[in-house]
Amino acid sequence: MPTQSDISADLMFTPDTVATQDRADSKTEATLPVPSESTAGEHRESWSLDLVDPTDDVIRRTEATLDFIAEATIAANSVQPLDHYDLTIIVPVYNELQTLPKVLDRIDEVMPRSTEVIIVDDGSTDGTSQWLAGLAPRANRRIIRRRCNHGKGSAVRLAIRHSLGGVVAIQDADLEYDPATLLRVVWPILDGNADVVYGSRYLDGGSDPSWLHRFGNWMLTKLSNLMTGLRLTDMETCHKAFDGEMLRGISLKECRFGFEPEITAKIAARDVRVLEVPTHYDSRGYDEGKKIGWKDAVSALACMWTYRKG
Repeated sequence: MPTQSDISADLMFTPDTVATQDRADSKTEATLPVPSESTAGEHRESWSLDLVDPTDDVIRRTEATLDFIAEATIAANSVQPLDHYDLTIIVPVYNELQTLPKVLDRIDEVMPRSTEVIIVDDGSTDGTSQWLAGLAPRANRRIIRRRCNHGKGSAVRLAIRHSLGGVVAIQDADLEYDPATLLRVVWPILDGNADVVYGSRYLDGGSDPSWLHRFGNWMLTKLSNLMTGLRLTDMETCHKAFDGEMLRGISLKECRFGFEPEITAKIAARDVRVLEVPTHYDSRGYDEGKKIGWKDAVSALACMWTYRKG
């Protein structure tokens, strides 16, 4: 679970607030015509409540339909947020101004309507924070801004705490992973066929042109499998999805990329169904903003040993 350092002290603003309609404070008086005594009597005879059977099935169905339409209208106008979503997508962000708008547009384009998006701006300094501040409020989108950078793992932990989805999935903001292929990762859980799904970059042969990255991922995944008993092909993948209730019940500690071996070890220690599916990957270089390095690989090895028993 998130530590105290993840919470209020780091936040410049908390999730988007949603305006609620004020029906009581803006009443206006209207002058209505006073019906004649004979007209009022005719109306009473025509619409007397005594003539209406409150148990009539048509009336009950009509009232239910009107209630449903009212609730749907409120939700559509973003007047109030839902208290549950089918899916929460967590988007950790650090200096991704050039790619984040495209990622969010793609999520809107391909994801189910009952999807919550939580964006954690982890101390960006490239204008990402200002761009996010200018987004129109939406009931299904939360934006959390932090003053300082604490790392991807810390951002994900913070977002998990605020998530409401039955399924929680992770999507990077750098366009290495297409949100459309995240659907492959999410659906087995929505369909009840898995509790945890990893989107592997290597099940279909792999698309990473760097042999060094491929070797590093292979080595870390093999070592992780030896310690956890899983048979993964890509432990370090970004595209991961979890049963929301299960994930919110796991205590997580790692702040940077150690999140990957930590969460893998802790789900392996539970009696859950873990599945791997192919996902597409479009690698970028360090000159394009890639942040993971050899020090993170060393840290991942230490995390594997630390959390080998879950």
